[in-house]
Amino acid sequence: MKIQKKWAMPSGDTFGIKPIRELFDKYNKGGVIIDPFAKDCKLGTIRNDLNPNCDTQYHLDALKFLQGQKSNSADMVLYDPPYSVTQASLLYKDFGKEKLEVNVSNTKYWSLCKKEIARILKNEGICISCGWNTQGIGKCNGAVCKEILIVAHGGSHNDTLVTVDEIKK
Repeated sequence: MKIQKKWAMPSGDTFGIKPIRELFDKYNKGGVIIDPFAKDCKLGTIRNDLNPNCDTQYHLDALKFLQGQKSNSADMVLYDPPYSVTQASLLYKDFGKEKLEVNVSNTKYWSLCKKEIARILKNEGICISCGWNTQGIGKCNGAVCKEILIVAHGGSHNDTLVTVDEIKK
């Protein structure tokens, strides 16, 4: 496993942060790229965001969206959910919180999302997870961690931790 640290300015567009975009480009081999929390990111070929103001093909709860995808159908999944359960609740409170299948402040929700990601990824498919920890998709879901990128933002900003997992089936 490779671990590296780089510095970049923070941004609400996670995959627009230069070292994170470079990591995406390194692992992107084309094919089906699923993004269940796309916001305004256009890197996915199949994009979802609960916010109806986002330019995505789907506006579903992320778990329901993932459950609707075919098994072994994705080459890559971009997993950049709201970083904390508090942030998720705040992000979705003004539109569609009632659409959520389960309470996003429950950690089980995130575990179920990761299980679905492992199901929809092809063998040797890649998941790039962004967050405040390096848990990624998890060994229990058949993931092998290939790389961890720590993106420091300086000052009082939390680092963004990016985990690249490969699914082995």
